[in-house]
Amino acid sequence: MSTSSSRRRPRRRLAAALVTLALAASACGTAANGGPSAEPVSGSGCAGPRTATSQGWVEPLDDPAEPELPVTITDFTGEPVTVTDTSRVLALDTYGTLATTVFALGQGDHLVGRDISTGIPELAELPVVTHNGHELNAEAILDLNPSLVLTDYSIGPLEVQLQLKDSGIPVVIMDGSRSRDVIGEQIRAVAEVLGVPDAGEQLAERVDGEVADAEAEVASMVPDDPAERLRMVFLYMRGQSGVYYWFGEGSGADDLIEALGGIDVATEVGLEGSRPINAEGLVRSEPELYLMMTHGLESVGGAEGLLEVPGVADTEAGMNGCVVDMSDYEVLSFGPQFPATLLALAEAIYGADGVSA
Repeated sequence: MSTSSSRRRPRRRLAAALVTLALAASACGTAANGGPSAEPVSGSGCAGPRTATSQGWVEPLDDPAEPELPVTITDFTGEPVTVTDTSRVLALDTYGTLATTVFALGQGDHLVGRDISTGIPELAELPVVTHNGHELNAEAILDLNPSLVLTDYSIGPLEVQLQLKDSGIPVVIMDGSRSRDVIGEQIRAVAEVLGVPDAGEQLAERVDGEVADAEAEVASMVPDDPAERLRMVFLYMRGQSGVYYWFGEGSGADDLIEALGGIDVATEVGLEGSRPINAEGLVRSEPELYLMMTHGLESVGGAEGLLEVPGVADTEAGMNGCVVDMSDYEVLSFGPQFPATLLALAEAIYGADGVSA
């Protein structure tokens, strides 16, 4: 654990103890309506909640390329797949990244359906082929008679992906990892599958530049002193289903928090991937800010209802109601939309009306 983190702990622990005593005695630390306090109850200066809203969705390339087909590629599983027709495409993953990439490449008019996580307004009328959250619906997919399916292992079940392959549809399994480091690589990979490699190079270079510009702007907003950087954690929740997870190393949330200049407390305590929330572990990790998907926060009753999740009310982030949510369609999608996502989250955290302003 970092030296700067250790230096901050006595202040937070003292504050937490004092607030816990006050809560027990007189419900102090909550607003008049029983929700989280509107004023920070300890030294982080973080009080919320806030919703991050991006300035707009990614713009597709101006001059869409004509696919050069057929192409034979080796997908993520090592299997060769030959693509001869991209007129009816499905691009399906948990975060909507693949469909967003197809759209940004100027090939959005080839999409015939979407997953629930694809939030691009121009694609909103396409039929949804996932159900029960992020499960592929084989019948809905086959009814659309796709000529090509791009997907990855962030979504399933695997049996449906195998069923689609067995039906004769070219199914290309893509790399499901999500981080800044692979955005350009994944854009190029999708473009190769679609037979528009030059467009992929053009878009990847554009997005790489936009990411660098966004990172520089965020860096100018983050406190210079590492000891003053916010301790953050990403919570994934679906209250109606009793799903309460926190995301750690390798989940994508760790890279997002790093890009925001925060300290990822889940990674700090050794959590890999995603795990159900352990109340004691969450409290010990000492988060000062929660990042969440908007629908996830709504599913537990907003910032006030979040306090009912075991452990949350005993953290500084919970006491202060310091939570920033963002559209489920964007917050962890990375891909071409990431620069706008990063800037929106930074504004919600560090901006004039941000939680740490």
